[in-house]
Amino acid sequence: MLKKILWAGIGIIMVLPVVAGLVLIKLTQFDAMATAGEQQQLPPEPVNAIAVREQRWQPSVKAVGSVVAVQGALLRLEAEGIVRDISFEAGARVEPGEVLLRLDDELEQSQLREAQSVAALAQLSFRRAQQLLKSQSISQSERDQVAANLKQANARVDSFRALINRKTLRAPFAGRLGIRQISQGQFLDKGSAVVSLQSLDPVYVEFSLPQQRLAELSAGLAVTITTDTYPGQTFTGRVSAFNPEIDTVTRSARVQATLANPDGRLRPGMFVAVEMQLARMESVLLVPLTAVVHGPDGDAVFVLEEGDKEADGDASLVIQLRPVHLGARRGDFVVVTDGVAVGEQLVSTGVFKLFPGMKVVIDNRLAPAFKLDPQPGNS
Repeated sequence: MLKKILWAGIGIIMVLPVVAGLVLIKLTQFDAMATAGEQQQLPPEPVNAIAVREQRWQPSVKAVGSVVAVQGALLRLEAEGIVRDISFEAGARVEPGEVLLRLDDELEQSQLREAQSVAALAQLSFRRAQQLLKSQSISQSERDQVAANLKQANARVDSFRALINRKTLRAPFAGRLGIRQISQGQFLDKGSAVVSLQSLDPVYVEFSLPQQRLAELSAGLAVTITTDTYPGQTFTGRVSAFNPEIDTVTRSARVQATLANPDGRLRPGMFVAVEMQLARMESVLLVPLTAVVHGPDGDAVFVLEEGDKEADGDASLVIQLRPVHLGARRGDFVVVTDGVAVGEQLVSTGVFKLFPGMKVVIDNRLAPAFKLDPQPGNS
């Protein structure tokens, strides 16, 4: 037994130098690999770059509003009766004076004919009285009585005509009809609702602005409207009126803009986003929206700065993340109120794949063309 233990110890003593040598070799290799990794440099990353530009433009204010018809009404009857004829289709466009509905008026028509015959007889009596007055066969008072009878008969004719007209519903203005609320043969009371009529071209958009903006408000200011009903599309108009008083609850002024709406896409009651251009100009610093990095600590941009000199003597370019404060947006650009200066070079696209201190090289061959008023092909 002692002999086996002795031989095992001799074996371990002989193997230890070999194992130690292998470990030393591997440690030397790892150290060499680490040194090579530290000395290795990644090639510069190609980036699109753009200079911070100064632009004079009209500032704007944003609000939310609603579309309102220039003329709109729920048409109602002025008389009672049974519906005899419906002359319109729901959703149709009508012109002023177009007949929409007739109530049964047979009784009124017969009364009108009776009144007309009485008025015709009164007219003959008046002419005869005029002749008799010339020959002094009747007195002036008798002639006046005949004239009064004629006026009374004519007034009765006018009364029946007015009653018949009230039993005929006509379009008071041009517009588009809604869903009808009556049926053929239905008896309707006076004041019964028949159909909604809305004039859709032009339309109003009404919105409110805080009282701080009242001094900058005037008729004729340009207004741009957008709605989620038509994504990517805009509608333009101008301020046409605003209330002279301030709402005592909201401390805001009610503003009305007028917009052309030839195809009737904007409908009364529709919710819209409003942007109104103010009547002044100001200088702003613009950067592309795609240059902004949105992070938990706020907004920032990658600014190009000179780094260490390369072997050829030229200075390399590195990027640094710089916090910025943003303002209004327009087109492909956003206003920077603080953080950059005119002429500074920024990375304009692909900022999500970059990190501070990275070496870069400018390559604008595939850089997009940024515009203040982009016109997408599908808008």
